[in-house]
Amino acid sequence: MTAPTDPQPILRVTEVRKHYGPVQALDGVSLDVSRGEVVCLIGPSGSGKSTLLRTLNALEPIDGGQVVFDGIDVHARQTDLRRVRQRMGMVFQNFELFPHLSVLGNVVVGPRQILKRPLEEAEHQARELLGKVGLADKARMRPAELSGGQQQRVAIARALAMRPDMMLFDEPTSALDPETIGEVLSVMKRLADEGMTMVVVTHEMTFAARVADRVAVFDRGRIIEVGPPQQIFEAATAARTRDFLRHLDWDGASDLMS
Repeated sequence: MTAPTDPQPILRVTEVRKHYGPVQALDGVSLDVSRGEVVCLIGPSGSGKSTLLRTLNALEPIDGGQVVFDGIDVHARQTDLRRVRQRMGMVFQNFELFPHLSVLGNVVVGPRQILKRPLEEAEHQARELLGKVGLADKARMRPAELSGGQQQRVAIARALAMRPDMMLFDEPTSALDPETIGEVLSVMKRLADEGMTMVVVTHEMTFAARVADRVAVFDRGRIIEVGPPQQIFEAATAARTRDFLRHLDWDGASDLMS
């Protein structure tokens, strides 16, 4: 994929800092994301990837810097966070579905309660989205009756039901068994192919190599390198990036770029 040229990125992160007590989780992180771009965040566990993702929609406050989404200063005191979050769909590691609702109910609840859409309209859209993620026949089931991969696909449909401008994925396959990882990544690739703006925290290097427009490498609360997947996976300039990929037994992405 080729990253779009956008003089006014939909997301601009500038020198963001975040502390947890004495621990500096983010140390001056800056990153732009253009409309229609897919940016994957990779790096060791605890390096700040998920923390950054959660600051993008103010699920985590910041101690310094700025996050601007489509011209809105996300962390400004006067910002209406509810409206900002409506435009940023978020998919978590552990699904976060409502266990007492059916699959259809989980997808309908946001449009009904937050966007105040009529029930018939919301259900029609929900059924379309469930078809899109391959779960049209599961509408009446409860989350506990589904596999982990199916639950995560419901979570994606639920986020899409709010018609977001951007999707945030926080290690969406980390809680899944190997057999169901592929079905979730397939849905995400289809979204990318359709032009959805996406920021994805992932340990799935093959997905990052095939789908991302750019890959940002984190280490100790900083982005140490950012660039197209081929550059990162085949010709990383930072020694720490090369070391990280070696520990993953990553042999390079040359076979994935065709």
